[in-house]
Amino acid sequence: MYSNNVEFNDVTLITVFSACSLKGDLNLGKSVHELVEKRGVECSLNLTNAILDMYVKCGCLPLAKEIFDKMEIKDVFSWTSMIHGYAKYGEVDLALKCFTEMPERNVVSWNAMIACYSQNNRPLEALELFREMEKRGLSPMESTLVSVLSGCAQSGSLDFGRRIHDYYIKQKRVKYSVILANTLIDMYGKCGSMDVAGELFHEMPERDLVSWNAVIVGCASHGLAEKAIALFEQMKSWGLEPDSITFVGVLSACVHGGLVNQGWEYFRSMELNGSFPEVAHYACMVDLLGRSGHLKEAYELIKQMPMEPDKAVWGALLNGCRMHGNVELAKVAAEKLIELDPQDSGIYVLLASLCANEGKWADVRMVRSLMRAKGVKKNPGYSLIEVGGKFYEFVAADDSHLESQAIYKMLDKIILLSKLEEYVSDAQPEQP
Repeated sequence: MYSNNVEFNDVTLITVFSACSLKGDLNLGKSVHELVEKRGVECSLNLTNAILDMYVKCGCLPLAKEIFDKMEIKDVFSWTSMIHGYAKYGEVDLALKCFTEMPERNVVSWNAMIACYSQNNRPLEALELFREMEKRGLSPMESTLVSVLSGCAQSGSLDFGRRIHDYYIKQKRVKYSVILANTLIDMYGKCGSMDVAGELFHEMPERDLVSWNAVIVGCASHGLAEKAIALFEQMKSWGLEPDSITFVGVLSACVHGGLVNQGWEYFRSMELNGSFPEVAHYACMVDLLGRSGHLKEAYELIKQMPMEPDKAVWGALLNGCRMHGNVELAKVAAEKLIELDPQDSGIYVLLASLCANEGKWADVRMVRSLMRAKGVKKNPGYSLIEVGGKFYEFVAADDSHLESQAIYKMLDKIILLSKLEEYVSDAQPEQP
């Protein structure tokens, strides 16, 4: 069309930019954009939005921001595109700035910001924003509920997830799809309700690979090794090819079941299924071998890896060394972990604890000296509880909470009562 000197209009250009967005073809998108500027085409709001969206979806946030900042007129689509862009690159605060500065918002805008929180491991903010959306009388879409349920899975907010399930899905306020079913299975599994997750899986009229992965990984993470493996074999018998996530699930099942030979069998079968082992699969195998006491074999496997081992791999080896008291190999694993993340206090604490258990006090002093030299501080314990639909965060030795004095008084009372209960039970004579 261009080579024949045929004039193009907004509709043509929007179609081209949309195609570039779908294919992720940044080079073609930039070339067409340069052509538009060279020809002096007067861009309508819809065309500018299409260019902006293309840069966002093709991963070129700086150019997207440049266009956005130059726009004299912006609509909901323009603002929402930037929220998506910032979300993709983990710029949550910039996404929130966009969201709060929007002159008007629709459900898609709210959904984009909720998804931004959920995708960037800030689940509580996702759930709080969803509450605010409900207060405004806006009805969520399927994708909104997917983001919210993912947030519930990340934070372990079972009651919140149950409410979403009961109110929106069971009462058919939102169409129940395979995607929603998969997200529910994942949420219930990660929140510890594998019975419900299993029921939802078996009730599904149709399942895809994600459905099988969710239930296999869920069973594996809860120590239901035999069930996870049975589901894996059933999935294959139905003609579905496992992917890398499926293999992570079945290898994790072998870890929890201590099934070394079966783990090796699945690991080696990956290439036959066209899935070459990735770092996560090596981490599973190192964990399996380490827990089973095959520490030398685990270390040899790490040395044979075709890619650089990550924290999960070395962490699995260190944990195996802790379980079986191998201080020397633990030092090797800890050294590698410190190279990868020198400020992770857990590495030093685990190594010092292992050395202390083995009576190697000089090594304990060395680890503590290293912590001081690197300025590493032990991270305080953290917990989260949901009461009456509200989330409460607690950090060890924290006194910043408005009701901290009352909390500590109640804690002292509970400790005292538990000690009295223990004393009374010890003092009671044994029944003849």
